Amino acid sequence: MASDPLACLTGTAIRQTEHGHFRIERPEIRASRHQRFHELMVSASGGPAVPVAVAYPADAASLAAANEGAALGLIIPILVGPAKKMQSAARQAGIDICAFRVIDQPQSGAAAARAVQLVRAGEAALLMKGSLHTDELMHAVVAPETGLRTARRLSHVYLMDVPTYPRVLLITDAAVNITPTLAEKKDIVQNAIDLAHVMGIEQPRVAILCAVETVNPEMRCTLDAACLCKMADRGQITGALLDGPLAFDNAINLAAASQKGIVSEVAGQADILVVPDLEAGNMLAKQLSYFAGADAAGVVVGAQVPIILTSRADSERTRIASCAVAVLMARAAHAVTATCHSGEE
Repeated sequence: MASDPLACLTGTAIRQTEHGHFRIERPEIRASRHQRFHELMVSASGGPAVPVAVAYPADAASLAAANEGAALGLIIPILVGPAKKMQSAARQAGIDICAFRVIDQPQSGAAAARAVQLVRAGEAALLMKGSLHTDELMHAVVAPETGLRTARRLSHVYLMDVPTYPRVLLITDAAVNITPTLAEKKDIVQNAIDLAHVMGIEQPRVAILCAVETVNPEMRCTLDAACLCKMADRGQITGALLDGPLAFDNAINLAAASQKGIVSEVAGQADILVVPDLEAGNMLAKQLSYFAGADAAGVVVGAQVPIILTSRADSERTRIASCAVAVLMARAAHAVTATCHSGEE
């Protein structure tokens, strides 16, 4: 049990009565330590802290997320929001923010814009959501002249530590793109692949999810899946193995894939699940969290810098995991930039 992140305890009890012996099957008990997020945090803890612009952290949960990341040496928070409200929330929660730079910006929309400006000016290498609504933060991020857009479509990736699955599972997109087109799905897939590379997954297995595992002209998601796989064959999507359409069971369970006669390097062992739309992805991620006991960290990718999205419902472990993966991405981007500059010299 000590070597496995998941241990399963089963057995049979024998009860003796005056009428003889009865065998009673004991219920299956599973124990998990969510070790995969711990490994992610360890890999992020070995480098320099990364400056982070935190947009409107005006409640205890968002201040705790910034403080936890700073305490572990992952980030250097710059708090952008209503100074008095942040200080009051910190006092009530027992959080010391005296060591953090504070930029007083009473309005949430203006705080989001100011946080984005800090990133554009090079004062921060990450952006973190505070207690404002996600839409308000993303409005500042995608602003045409003052935002953080690149040629790539922005997308969200959940990192799921599922106790019954042998590896971290990436799910995209469950928070940003509502009904993505084929062209947008191409960027969504590539964004997730790039993130997987930063996490140390050299050739991630990408399953394009649909309700069925065969192409059906009446189901657009199956056509998109087939096109995405052909894009990978032609080098339009790089760095991963793609297969689809695949139903959820075929994507994550080898026995289910075998029963359907699916021969694939991806089926049954996917690292990345690409969902057909936001509703499917959101429901899948929440079902894994509440029914399977999964931890879910999240990050927005495809912008000039990674964007950490935290929620009041997040545990400390998931908040730190979200920071950790964003920090790994920021360091990787810095390393690439430094290499390019040295090459120019």
